[in-house]
Amino acid sequence: MTNTQLYLAIGLPILFNFGILLTFFVLLNGNMNARFDGARAEFNDRFNALNQRFDDMRDLWRAELRRVEEVLDARLKHLEER
Repeated sequence: MTNTQLYLAIGLPILFNFGILLTFFVLLNGNMNARFDGARAEFNDRFNALNQRFDDMRDLWRAELRRVEEVLDARLKHLEER
């Protein structure tokens, strides 16, 4: 067996396996990107819903505090008139 035959016998399977691994990683990377994009969109939707919920709670508290403030103002006016 000559050196060229030895190089071909060892080198061709290595190159073939390298090509298969490269193809596998490219396909895996594309699939993972799609999965991460889907997860990112889902998290964004959840956080947006949570932000909306906090905004609604803040508006509710402001309305309640305004009502309490109006009641206290009315009571203080009533006490001042006495």
